[in-house]
Amino acid sequence: MKAKNGDTVSVHYKGTFQDGTVFDSSHDRGETIDFEVGAGQMIPGFNDAVVDMKVGETKTVTVAPEEGYGEVNPNALMEFPKTVFPDDFDLKEGEMVQGNSPAGQPMIGKINEIQEETVVVDFNHPMAGRELNFEIELVEIRDGDTSDAE
Repeated sequence: MKAKNGDTVSVHYKGTFQDGTVFDSSHDRGETIDFEVGAGQMIPGFNDAVVDMKVGETKTVTVAPEEGYGEVNPNALMEFPKTVFPDDFDLKEGEMVQGNSPAGQPMIGKINEIQEETVVVDFNHPMAGRELNFEIELVEIRDGDTSDAE
């Protein structure tokens, strides 16, 4: 049986950047990740790599930014006056900050640059613009087609 859209699968995986740095590993957590193939729960390149895999199969794939977290969007860099930050907030480049969008939704960004009167915050996903490598092991398939179930 091969994994197909609509199936729920359990996989073990290790994700690395091009330099070999591990950014995530289900092995380190000691548990698989479960998702429905084709349901948009995973980045497209990861999802597509699982299609047609068999239980016990291991595959290594490289996911381009457009099949991962997208390209870096220059419009996601926003400049804020320093006065929007609390007086006791220690502004440091590279630090993560949280705020709310104009619609009130929580947003997380990284301080990209500190200028004299303003702070530039990057709201791109931290892995935007990066090629990602995944070693994926298909552990289990639960068939999404229940039409022939008795």
